[in-house]
Amino acid sequence: MKRNTILFDLDGTLINTNELIIASFLYTLDKHFPEQYNRESVLPFMGMPLVETMEQFDKEKVSELVQTYREHNISHHDELVTEFEGVFETVEELYKKGYKLGIVTTKMRNTVEMGLRLVGLDRFFQTVVTLDDVKNAKPDPEPVQKALALLGSTPEEAIMVGDSKYDILAGQNAGTQTAGVAWTIRGNDYLQQFNPDFMLNEMTDLLDVLGER
Repeated sequence: MKRNTILFDLDGTLINTNELIIASFLYTLDKHFPEQYNRESVLPFMGMPLVETMEQFDKEKVSELVQTYREHNISHHDELVTEFEGVFETVEELYKKGYKLGIVTTKMRNTVEMGLRLVGLDRFFQTVVTLDDVKNAKPDPEPVQKALALLGSTPEEAIMVGDSKYDILAGQNAGTQTAGVAWTIRGNDYLQQFNPDFMLNEMTDLLDVLGER
């Protein structure tokens, strides 16, 4: 069956929010737990829902930690976020060729929309499934299944593209094909462990996977 539906994670896949996320974590942790955490200690949490992540640090202070993080994240968003090379032209090409395109993310809708608008990708996606829209975040299949339902697609027609194990596992759990991105902050070898069907060295490789160039 021809693949006509591409679902993308957002952070670390389409847009480079890595430095923003790390800066927001470090600002938050340093404010609440001075001098206890560094850059290396926050990398394992990339891609997890924020509330779940903050529970790892202090279950009693979750709402306070989340609030500090979000305030920093939103106020520094536009200065620290960029798009990854090849993303815009690849997504635009798929859009022009009539592919059904969706975003599946563990972020809240307001920051998702900020990111898509900032890099001009907002006009290409027919559906955006955020943390606000589901009961269970990735790696649960629910967000992927929801996006497929909204697009009128089946798992056999779809590829889930992402930079973390949560994206690959969510796609596998939902029965789609999966593509990992080699520019993941955790490293190519790390992502390969979860056996994505494809590894993209740059986003334009997706056009080869789909037989579009």
